[in-house]
Amino acid sequence: MPRIRISPHARLRAAAVAVLLAPLAACSSGASPDRADGKPSGDADGRPVTVTVTPSGKQVPAGHPVRVTATGGRLTSVTVTDGEGHRLAGRTAADGRSWVSDRKAVPGAAYTVRAAARGEGGTAKNTSAAFTTAPAGRVNKVDWRPGEGTTVGVAQPVSLVFDHPVKNKAAVEKQLRITTSNDTEGSWGWVRDWSGRDRVDWRPREYWKPGTEVTLRAELNGTDSGPDGGWFVRDYTTAFTVGARQVVKVDLDRHRLTLERDGESVRRLAVSGGTPGGDKRSWRGTAVLMAKEGTINMNSETVGLGDAYDKMVDHSMRLTWSGMYAHAAPWNARYFGNANRSSGCIGMSDADAGWLYGQLRPGDPFEITGEDTKGVVEPGNGFGAWNLSWSQWRDRSALD
Repeated sequence: MPRIRISPHARLRAAAVAVLLAPLAACSSGASPDRADGKPSGDADGRPVTVTVTPSGKQVPAGHPVRVTATGGRLTSVTVTDGEGHRLAGRTAADGRSWVSDRKAVPGAAYTVRAAARGEGGTAKNTSAAFTTAPAGRVNKVDWRPGEGTTVGVAQPVSLVFDHPVKNKAAVEKQLRITTSNDTEGSWGWVRDWSGRDRVDWRPREYWKPGTEVTLRAELNGTDSGPDGGWFVRDYTTAFTVGARQVVKVDLDRHRLTLERDGESVRRLAVSGGTPGGDKRSWRGTAVLMAKEGTINMNSETVGLGDAYDKMVDHSMRLTWSGMYAHAAPWNARYFGNANRSSGCIGMSDADAGWLYGQLRPGDPFEITGEDTKGVVEPGNGFGAWNLSWSQWRDRSALD
């Protein structure tokens, strides 16, 4: 074949064209914008980097985490914010190809997702997406104890009572976090509250150690409690401290009450418990002081005892929801220390009741013994969880 001669000038022109084209090629391999349909464009060497965000759209179901996935590349950053500008934290997988939010999308919210990725060919990719969640058709709320900043007795559980039924108990329990200053062992357990509502309590394996600092974080926002229960739309938190070890020991057979502090007897009082042989008997087992209610009206009809009494009672300390108190009962003075003749409560003199009232705090346990009683305090009748063994209590957890 005849040879084709290329002049030096032609070589120079070809080189100049190559130099001019090089910067254009470099620019085209930079950040590639999304197409009008929201799908990503490919990188320079034909391998596309795709960024997908779920959920997507409007009025999508709440209760799912936000997921961002990169195909053909790795995520370099992900930011998810709600309509109020709050960030939704999350974690990127070790291979950099996916990101999942720590919390679930909550009902009735708008989210904006911004993600950056780099393709296998070096192409940068920026993606922006938005979605909204459907509002909650029904909202579940929580009443919790103890309150923020309180000092409680060594038997005080953390207790949450729900406005509506909780079918998804495991999903709810997973969102509850207890932290303590000394790694106290404990467990959640589900009970039926005396009101008939669902309730979950956390109690230590044994009585709290005095001085323990406890924090509850109930990260329930965005959790579905199940049919007829509705969504939780907020989180709950409380922190409290455990005070001195005080135990009230009540011997109904000997008609004596003894306050022990740090294992030492502080004072012994003469008392009168519930009348034997019927509905006026007291409960036995461990009852936890729920509240110090002071002077209150006690009406026997409210606890199913007919018209036996209707009077104002001083130094009232509630022990159960069913109406058992420790309180002043001067009308029964002749029975203190020698007979049980109350309508179920633990009665004592005005002076003794006033002294005991001043010594105790909510969470202090009353350990009650006696032959003729109604039976053991149930877990949902006040804070009766201590009447179950540790294994029995753990079995009430919804988690394995």
